[in-house]
Amino acid sequence: MSGVVIKVGGAVAAQSAAAVVVLAREYEVCVVHGAGPQITEEMHRFGLPVEFVGGRRVTSRAGLAIVRSSLASVNRALCAAIGERAVPLLGDEIGLHAVQVAHLGLVGNPLPSRPPAVVAALAEGRIPVVAPIAVGPLNVNADEAAAALAQGIAAERLLFLADVAGLILDGEVVDAIDAARAWELLDSDLLEGGIVPKLRAAAVAASAGVPAAIGRTVVTA
Repeated sequence: MSGVVIKVGGAVAAQSAAAVVVLAREYEVCVVHGAGPQITEEMHRFGLPVEFVGGRRVTSRAGLAIVRSSLASVNRALCAAIGERAVPLLGDEIGLHAVQVAHLGLVGNPLPSRPPAVVAALAEGRIPVVAPIAVGPLNVNADEAAAALAQGIAAERLLFLADVAGLILDGEVVDAIDAARAWELLDSDLLEGGIVPKLRAAAVAASAGVPAAIGRTVVTA
């Protein structure tokens, strides 16, 4: 199967719908979305601690309930914005698998997956919109979930639509980087924040044969 996996950040989910629709005119498109800002807001509202390690959210059982409800809310809004071709899917209901990362709580490293519901939606000319929660359930980073799905369905490309221009080094956006250099940067601890899981996911996908782009930055094998 060929096509494009698009990862949409929670902060720009609804605004990204138009770009998804345009790409879906030419490609089979699978969307994976986050809900980071929404989850953080709800956790603050309920008095739960907000902690990240390497760009991934430490998740307790109480936190997981908020993660799931926030993802479901963003999923509904994004599907409504995309229109009638959108198919809402929750990862733990369609067979998105992950290996638990115990020191982060109910968090998982997603495994390359080819969920039948995603394959069927694409075959019907529709747009699967996947909320990144894995069987368990486990909270999985949306960037990493997008990379896992891109590998699983053998996508042509992985695109990250977010509120960042790309990988920035020395004040400039990097136009292109290979996976080996990306891993060097990730191991050096020079990067922090949301770019860390994005670059890690892009490097994983590129190493597996799926070129990726974070904004203007192309990541290749």
